[in-house]
Amino acid sequence: MHRRRPRSYRAMADINIANLVDVVLVLLIVFMISAPLLQSGIEINLPKTRAPVMDEEVQGVIVTVDSLGGIYVNDTWARLEGLEEAVDREMRAARTRSVYVRGDSAVAYGTAIEVIGRLKEMGIESIGLITGYEEGRKSRRTLR
Repeated sequence: MHRRRPRSYRAMADINIANLVDVVLVLLIVFMISAPLLQSGIEINLPKTRAPVMDEEVQGVIVTVDSLGGIYVNDTWARLEGLEEAVDREMRAARTRSVYVRGDSAVAYGTAIEVIGRLKEMGIESIGLITGYEEGRKSRRTLR
């Protein structure tokens, strides 16, 4: 009978990084594709102004009116009839009393005024308008 020799295993000293590079490149591509989608999904064309630019970030609830008259509260669609409830819920969640209105330049003036009027009826004193700056930066002006 033949005696089998026990197999001897040697430790590999080389690290195969090809698989690691493949995984990292796939993750990089996934993040590059998904990063723009994480930003605000409501496309609007802000009206341009030469007003001075304020550099602070918006701290408050953002109400957006798109070109078709659709209303969004912090990027969530809301009906005009339920605007007060949606804004109130978002203000309580964010613990703020500031509301900023973004409106598309093609939106009817009456729609924007209706939204601002409903916000004023709620007792909100700090209502700001977000507009585009001519060089592409954002400007914020507060109505008092």
